Amino acid sequence: MAPMPVDRSDPRPLHAQVADALRAEIRDRSIPPGETLPSEAALRERFGVSRSVVRQALGTLIDDGSVHRARGRAPVAASPTEHHRLVQRVTGLHDQFSSEGLSLSTEVLSLEHVRTASPAAARHLGTDDLLRLERLRSVGGEPLSHVRTWLPRVRFSHLTTQMLNDASLHRVMRERFSASPTSGRRQVRAVPADPRIARGLGVADRSPLLLLEGGTFDQGGTPLEWFESWHRSDRVVFDIEAEDGVDRVSLAPAQERGHAAPGPEASRGAADRRQDPGVERSGGPGLERVWDLVEELRAEVAHLRERG
Repeated sequence: MAPMPVDRSDPRPLHAQVADALRAEIRDRSIPPGETLPSEAALRERFGVSRSVVRQALGTLIDDGSVHRARGRAPVAASPTEHHRLVQRVTGLHDQFSSEGLSLSTEVLSLEHVRTASPAAARHLGTDDLLRLERLRSVGGEPLSHVRTWLPRVRFSHLTTQMLNDASLHRVMRERFSASPTSGRRQVRAVPADPRIARGLGVADRSPLLLLEGGTFDQGGTPLEWFESWHRSDRVVFDIEAEDGVDRVSLAPAQERGHAAPGPEASRGAADRRQDPGVERSGGPGLERVWDLVEELRAEVAHLRERG
């Protein structure tokens, strides 16, 4: 690996800088799961630090689970715990995880009556008389996602936080308000974490997150909710079911969505992968669009990491 001296003007301790650099390489699989980390001597030379600093950094990585070390053996990169979510299902995260035997905990951060919303939420719901619900979703005490949902206040005026703690919003809608979420459109994009959401998810400011957002309709076609759900990109994987001849995925340039486009290096990398004859891309137009979505997300995440 290329030398990467620590920044001695950085207020972070030297061992924290080394740990952060190695953690990032484990997260983006530059150091694949199960691979042995470089020796202490190699890390000292690479970062220009003492043995004690290297050992502190490795201790930090072992404590946070990024690295495993058996007695008498070299440390290895740990396999990340990933939770999968099907993007195109209307079913909420709670019901998807429950069907897989996972216990998803939900902390209601706030539920309030508002008169303003994001433009997309206002357009979808057709009113500015809204409830805004903020929740933090976790598995095993590890935060996975921050969810912001807008609801028409008149329809859900009796909704309370007590109904929603460790509960599925969609189930509450069905059982208490006779509203069945049945259809909607979803979008996925890579975005930097703002400070408030970063704190709740336990990540650094501007860390890359996966944002899933969209609107849902009830059984009669009436707008039911608009949600924005920020997921930790190191713990959540979005799955897409693809069928040959079925167009499930649509893409818009990043500029049209109001987000910066990936940098030229990331864009070239995605283009090279699309043209690489060694990469098998079987299937018809539906599968081809899925490949394009995967490459775009990779490029946006890489761009966010480059920007720091």
